[in-house]
Amino acid sequence: MVQITFKQNPVTLPGREVKVGDQAPGFTVLANDLSPVTLEDSAGKIRLISVVPSLDTGVCSLQTKRFEKEAASFGENVEVLTISADLPFAQKRWVQENGIEGIATLSDHRDLSFGEAYGLSMMELRLLARSIFVIDEKDKVTYVEYVPEGTDHPDYDKAIDAVKALTN
Repeated sequence: MVQITFKQNPVTLPGREVKVGDQAPGFTVLANDLSPVTLEDSAGKIRLISVVPSLDTGVCSLQTKRFEKEAASFGENVEVLTISADLPFAQKRWVQENGIEGIATLSDHRDLSFGEAYGLSMMELRLLARSIFVIDEKDKVTYVEYVPEGTDHPDYDKAIDAVKALTN
């Protein structure tokens, strides 16, 4: 089981840890218009899933902007998804205020489907733990990073390299 802290305090992450080589667990999250989005909706594509506690915080905002900046260089067969437990309305506002166009922001607020499937729901906070997943066209997990301290940045370069390794 993954052990992380948030602001140096240990948090409980129920569920199982997703590892490289696993088949990506299915999930249902909400788009900013409240429509359901599943893993199957991007079947046949490479997915970089960037998980943040809340878009309205500094590190989460920077993480989302960094992957949006990189998305254009990945090619058409790559989808970048940012998932948080923020309300879809808050995500939509943040996207509009920050001019985000190249990635999808998705909400796991309703039932924490993604958080439970990927072992990311911080029980004490009802937020998702910061993490990165790269999933190939056949739904195999090829890269995982559970960030040990929730207020730290992920290793952007390793995640980007993992996507590029699948597109070459």
